[in-house]
Amino acid sequence: MSFSGTTPEPKTEAPPRAERPARDRVDVAGLFAEHHLGLVRLALLMVGDQATAEDVVQEAFARTHAGRRRLRDPGRALTYVRSAVLNGARSVLRRRAVAFRRAAPYEPPVWSAEHAALLGEERREVLTALLGLPKRQREALILRYYLDLPDQEIAEVMGIRAGTARSTIARGLAALARTLGEES
Repeated sequence: MSFSGTTPEPKTEAPPRAERPARDRVDVAGLFAEHHLGLVRLALLMVGDQATAEDVVQEAFARTHAGRRRLRDPGRALTYVRSAVLNGARSVLRRRAVAFRRAAPYEPPVWSAEHAALLGEERREVLTALLGLPKRQREALILRYYLDLPDQEIAEVMGIRAGTARSTIARGLAALARTLGEES
């Protein structure tokens, strides 16, 4: 055994990696697993057909995943995804409106026999009346009564103030009651 006169330095543990920033901790897969179905239902109410609704939600999650490091507050990731779904549905509706202006008269989507069997006449009337409301009122009512969101979260998703959300919901309910003939 020959030593070159130097003693080997003791191995030291590398310092633990710094805690990853909070923005890297957005669990998009968990968010998807927990909220995908509800978001597809939200998009379905907005756009009127299952395939487009699934595409809108898929695109929202893909964009959220791609930009997850840019999210400032991971606790608001669900609000961000809901906003993305709402904006995606709006884009689809805008594209349809442009196509409608350039094409033959629009035929409303035909509900399948399965849907007709499952949905009662009253529910179909409500959905038809809901689709006849102005876009902002329709969105506010869907967020409130379908997703059970509080006023503040509705306001955040729609990009408006909480008071505006409340008044939009009230106007939407009044218009829905008039359409359904349930005025008091």
